[in-house]
Amino acid sequence: MRQPFRASPPLAALLLSLAVFALPAWAAAPIETEVSLATATGTLHGTELRPDSAGKVPVVLIHAGSGPTDRDGNSRLFPGSNNSLKLLAEGLAARGIASVRYDKRAIGKSAAAAKSEADLRFEDYVDDAAGWITRLKSDPRFSSVTVAGHSEGSLIGMVAAKKARADGFVSLAGIARSADLVLSDQLRTRLPPDLFQESERVLRSLKAGNPVPDVPASLATVYRPSVQPYLISWIKYSPANELKAIGMPVLIVQGTNDIQVDVAEARALAAAQPAAKLVLIEGMNHVLKKVTATDQAGQLASYGDPKLPVPEELLDVIATFVKR
Repeated sequence: MRQPFRASPPLAALLLSLAVFALPAWAAAPIETEVSLATATGTLHGTELRPDSAGKVPVVLIHAGSGPTDRDGNSRLFPGSNNSLKLLAEGLAARGIASVRYDKRAIGKSAAAAKSEADLRFEDYVDDAAGWITRLKSDPRFSSVTVAGHSEGSLIGMVAAKKARADGFVSLAGIARSADLVLSDQLRTRLPPDLFQESERVLRSLKAGNPVPDVPASLATVYRPSVQPYLISWIKYSPANELKAIGMPVLIVQGTNDIQVDVAEARALAAAQPAAKLVLIEGMNHVLKKVTATDQAGQLASYGDPKLPVPEELLDVIATFVKR
């Protein structure tokens, strides 16, 4: 029996003011609709949030980050729900912009679309996102399609945006380097020196496209044989190189208090695409919430607090970009 893909915690970690906007009392609430997309292995399920207004409106496809992160930005790896992507969609709707956010294959209501872990490839996520983009581009209700990818979803989103010819791309807490380099940095301080060298040996082999059958048991959580094909397919992509050739307007947004993705990654993305607009949001962390703490323990509460809003400047800068 095929087992669904389960992202390990190290992989999941790869997962990145203006006046407060008030919705006028007379404005109609946005229209929320469940939507779906058929794929070769099952149906993907999502939520469309559209302003209740006449005429065409722009739409944003929101792609979640790595691991078991659902359409709303919540992961079972953390206690509680932060609802970051749900709040993002609601904030965009208040600004006249529609959105679609969806559960990735194997996650939430899209669980039935899972492939076995050994059969899953990075390109499966890209193809899924490209399918949604194509669907939205053909919808007469929408004037333009922008892709907003968060964390690992930034790379998935930019590759899919190019493939399906979206009108614009927004990177939210995205990395600039290939996944092997980021994973190496993360494990350097978490493993003893001898085990870290073993990890580096495995990563070098995977980078070259070669599976490693003799992974030490202590590294099996990260490099188990069934996940190696996915890692090989993922590592070959360099986000900076992909962004360099994207050929559409780009917005790069990064929080200064993100303990998972450093500001240097956003600056490197901007350097790769000089035409892109780079916006740093003071105090924003990886789940798009403003916090004062700059350590993991201090930020943990924000990862499970749905009442903590996403910054108004985040919503405003994305809305301005989408509407330009």
